[in-house]
Amino acid sequence: MDFKKLFAYQKAFDLAMDIFEISKNFPKEETYTLTDQIRRSSRSVNANLAEAYRKRVYPKHYNSKLTDADAENSETNTWLDFALACNYISKEQHIDLSNEGIEVGKLINYMINNPGNSESIQNDYLVN
Repeated sequence: MDFKKLFAYQKAFDLAMDIFEISKNFPKEETYTLTDQIRRSSRSVNANLAEAYRKRVYPKHYNSKLTDADAENSETNTWLDFALACNYISKEQHIDLSNEGIEVGKLINYMINNPGNSESIQNDYLVN
């Protein structure tokens, strides 16, 4: 299986793209601060998931990369809080994006807590 077929990867990719689109409207003075940070952290979730998948035969490395992905997902949520507080996004956008991030976090944590075959982990999560 290709890591791009992981449900966690797909959900994280969608979230990163949603953030990219919304962040296009952030003020110019935020280009190298909030805009850059939220884009980088949201994209880093996918990069860490890809690395974790390739290191799945090494349990400690796999778990390390998954916890990195989870940390980046949490960082993204923090930047969303700042975007809301600065009135760059609406409350509704914040709720929608935060809920997407929560779903990504649940998928990542399921993978952390249920190491093994990534394909069946994804299928188990969808059933439960």
